[in-house]
Amino acid sequence: MRSLPALTSLRVFETTGKCLSFTQAATQLHVTQSAVSRQIKQLEDYLGVALFIRRHHHLELTESGKQLLAKLEQSFNLMESAVQELRDPKQRQKLALLVPPTFATRWLAPRLASLHRHSPELELSIHNSDVDSKLFDCCIRFGRTAKPSHYSELIMLEQHVAVCSPELLEQAHDLEHADGSLLHILHKGERLPVWQNWLQAAGLTDQVDASRGMEFSTLDQVTNAAINGAGFAIIDKHMISRELQSGALVPFSEIEVSGPYGYWLDINAERQGLAKVIRFTQWLREISPD
Repeated sequence: MRSLPALTSLRVFETTGKCLSFTQAATQLHVTQSAVSRQIKQLEDYLGVALFIRRHHHLELTESGKQLLAKLEQSFNLMESAVQELRDPKQRQKLALLVPPTFATRWLAPRLASLHRHSPELELSIHNSDVDSKLFDCCIRFGRTAKPSHYSELIMLEQHVAVCSPELLEQAHDLEHADGSLLHILHKGERLPVWQNWLQAAGLTDQVDASRGMEFSTLDQVTNAAINGAGFAIIDKHMISRELQSGALVPFSEIEVSGPYGYWLDINAERQGLAKVIRFTQWLREISPD
């Protein structure tokens, strides 16, 4: 049994908290000002905390009020979405998705036609930044472990391959003399240890100096540099499938290294039950990562 105050009181508080006026809240809710004031008083008595600071001409939210309002807005939005889905399960459903730019461009975008065939009712709103603290339905994250306090599922581990332009293929067989041409990817200001991991797997740690070479802030920069003959790169093959198929990049070794980083699907607990989230998650599980 849930221990909750009356839903009416919560709804009255949310409306009042948004407009910070008993009078305006009463107008929006089509009730009297005294009814709004009474509902707020009952809610404050139930919670044992003040939700508003009552000034002479206006209201201000207390810290407790601000905290409750933020949660209630999310909860009422979720209930509204759930009700709309039940009333019309075939309606157009917008899915707000937070995705790293590289994943969005190189993996997700080429597969959007497949998603549309699978779930034609879904309309994606894709973002690569959460600076506005937007409540996203799903987040795809580059990382090593599951995210605490979320439903967190590994979509795929990186599968690193050693590549270069066709023109550099002969030089790649003498990599110990070309270590100044290693191309490195930065993540949060630090080089990803992809070269160290690959060299260890290849048994070349003592022959090739992984600290040398050029570094770039994005995978696209590394990929373009490698295509144009600037050097040798270790790249997740999921992100360069087009370049490998076209021959713009060629592997110079059969050795592949899995992880330790990968792409994770993170969902807040309050979004897990939404039909649109379930459909998107099903599609991700069904589609091949390659």
